[in-house]
Amino acid sequence: MVALVVGGAAAPVVPTADPNPDAADGFRAMMNDAVARMHTGMQVPFTGDVDRDFARMMIPHHQGAIDMALVELRYGKDQRLKRLAQEIIVAQQQEIAVMHLALGDALPPRTPAPTQVSPDPKVHHER
Repeated sequence: MVALVVGGAAAPVVPTADPNPDAADGFRAMMNDAVARMHTGMQVPFTGDVDRDFARMMIPHHQGAIDMALVELRYGKDQRLKRLAQEIIVAQQQEIAVMHLALGDALPPRTPAPTQVSPDPKVHHER
């Protein structure tokens, strides 16, 4: 049996029969990638400036939440959770912008949220 570590405690992972194993595999792969990127990004050297260190660690943490929410939007079926995922994306993007401002970073030019279609057809290679 495999165990999932949650909050320092191991919880057994109960296998379920998934009607679409390809989707389940895609979900797991994308979630694992998102979590790995987040944890790697959070490994920053401490500078001694608590506020700066906090923001530098929390930006990849928030981006990880965005990445995981996008996976839910792609694979999820529960409309409540998909709506929550949309809210997470918006909130986390706003908080990332605040942290970049606190760090003195220039904000990137406005771009559509990853779940929006840009009015500029060239952005999505549409014709």
